[in-house]
Amino acid sequence: MAFGDTVELAIVLMMLLIIVAVGAMKLYEPSLAFPFKKKGNLFTPVERTFLGLIEEAVGNEFRILCRVKMSDILTIHQNTDKRISKNAATRAGSKHLDFVLCSKEDMSPVIAIDLVRNTGKDGYKSQRDFYVSGALDAARIPHVRIKVRSGYKVQDIRECIQAKLPKVKLRRLDAPTPSSGGKLANEFARQAKPTRPIQTNKTVISRPTAA
Repeated sequence: MAFGDTVELAIVLMMLLIIVAVGAMKLYEPSLAFPFKKKGNLFTPVERTFLGLIEEAVGNEFRILCRVKMSDILTIHQNTDKRISKNAATRAGSKHLDFVLCSKEDMSPVIAIDLVRNTGKDGYKSQRDFYVSGALDAARIPHVRIKVRSGYKVQDIRECIQAKLPKVKLRRLDAPTPSSGGKLANEFARQAKPTRPIQTNKTVISRPTAA
């Protein structure tokens, strides 16, 4: 090989090394390797409002978890067929619950709450998911579905939760007052499994959204 050819080959190899080095540097730049930024809010205004209502209603009684994967609160029976088990785990992992109330003593799940909007706007559930309802029913975890609308009062949420839970679990939760008539509680008590959304004609006043 002539000297000139050797020099040209060396130059080409050096250029290739430079290109590879520059590409590697760009690849590992934080803005490219980790293209993230902080979200402005973790919850929508509606979710923040409902979280505030639930905290006021039963915050002294339960731990409140938000946006929980169904697979985080359910486990599969031992000796289940592998194919069925894998399918169930996949489906449970793809489902989430808006709120889960847990025991303060051992953090065991007590009741699941989902927000429902008929139009499915803003990512809310628009139709009953029979798989979610069936799975929770099989695990004996009550499931409350609440229609998204303005103006729910704390007492409304208390009635809904109380209607779905054994009273022994709600030692510090008051019974519905005579003035409320217990309409929501009666409606939830009548719900067949899987549970249905609230059906009520009660007129309620809008509540400010928590910041």
